[in-house]
Amino acid sequence: MSVAQNEKIRQVTETTMVIGVDIARDTHWARAFDWRGLELSKAVKFENSAEGFHYFLCWASELAAEQKKGRIMVGLEPTGHYWFTLAAYLQGGSMKLVLVNPY
Repeated sequence: MSVAQNEKIRQVTETTMVIGVDIARDTHWARAFDWRGLELSKAVKFENSAEGFHYFLCWASELAAEQKKGRIMVGLEPTGHYWFTLAAYLQGGSMKLVLVNPY
């Protein structure tokens, strides 16, 4: 394993909540997991809009507080151009954004 890959793995700790987002044109789906891969909640859907992004942010923040997670990492596949607005919305916030290549 490379040094860079080990460093990426070390970013996910017991206090990290990992959220995977399935990107689509109109509606995105998100699921939250702990550092071991255990699901922390049911999947939630949110619209590809400012209101939907606000809903997602509130949901993620409330779930992190409920689960006592101090860090949120959001992973998404950069699908077409549909991911741009969500990434821009999350950029510069408290959540770490990770783009995931499916290959």
